[in-house]
Amino acid sequence: MSSSTATSQSTASGRAGDRIFAGLSLGAGILILIVLACVAIFLLVQAWPALIAPASASTGGAGFFAYVWPFMVGTVAASLIAILLATPIGVGVALFISHYAHRRAADALGYVIDLLAAIPSVVYGAWGIAFLAPNLKDSYAWMAEHLGWIPLFEGPASQTGRTLLTAAIVLAVMILPIITSISRELFLQVPKLHEEAALALGATRWEMIRMSVLPFAKPGIISGVMLGLGRALGETMAVTLVLSSGALTASLIKSGNQTIPAEIALNFPEAFGLRMNELIAAGLILFIITLAVNLVARWFVTRNKEFSGAN
Repeated sequence: MSSSTATSQSTASGRAGDRIFAGLSLGAGILILIVLACVAIFLLVQAWPALIAPASASTGGAGFFAYVWPFMVGTVAASLIAILLATPIGVGVALFISHYAHRRAADALGYVIDLLAAIPSVVYGAWGIAFLAPNLKDSYAWMAEHLGWIPLFEGPASQTGRTLLTAAIVLAVMILPIITSISRELFLQVPKLHEEAALALGATRWEMIRMSVLPFAKPGIISGVMLGLGRALGETMAVTLVLSSGALTASLIKSGNQTIPAEIALNFPEAFGLRMNELIAAGLILFIITLAVNLVARWFVTRNKEFSGAN
């Protein structure tokens, strides 16, 4: 067999492999869209009876949206507070691991962060209700006494510590490994030439990080934050264990407030008929919120990817 024949056969085999791989990739992408469409159709079909039911037939007797509104507010509020708490800590820990810590310390700390992601959510919930809530109730009493003029800290403070703020802190700890791990990998991928150039021009280490590292990693950090927000929006067991049921309140330290996943988890096993449709409709609302968050995240990433710090 001549070398030209062997080369042509190898090229044909490579092209066949490319076509197979392209077909499998296309099929996987289409499969994801089909699954997403099936989930959306199922939720819409099952939720429709609750959406068109008379107000008197819904829970609370004021209509479905009046019923689900407090849970929407609780879900979004807990998730946003968790993001506000976890993002600066996660990015700071990632910077420490990638640019400040000794190699052995960085490896150990990175391992601990990854280990946090493997802890089941029910364990976080048990930690929140058994340890965090009892130890925060005195702080909540202090906030109600000294900061009660602010609606977010209006008293009377919860005597159990099972509040929306406690749930948000638990969620912040849960999403911290996601933000930290993604940010750490991004910081480690920053071109060394950019860092060395900034330092050679007389920049301090922080100035180098601000000018070279953070701009390069900004789109990825936003993606990591939105991924953590999606995890917080859909978290069920930890929030269910921590929160006590109650009416919607603007205060973060009062007993009350609930989230959509926790409401579904608490009531779905015994639900039937229109009540089941109502809970599935609440799941549809959560599906829409999560989809909107991901669309906003994609818009942010697309808007900021033109300048990555490496251009």
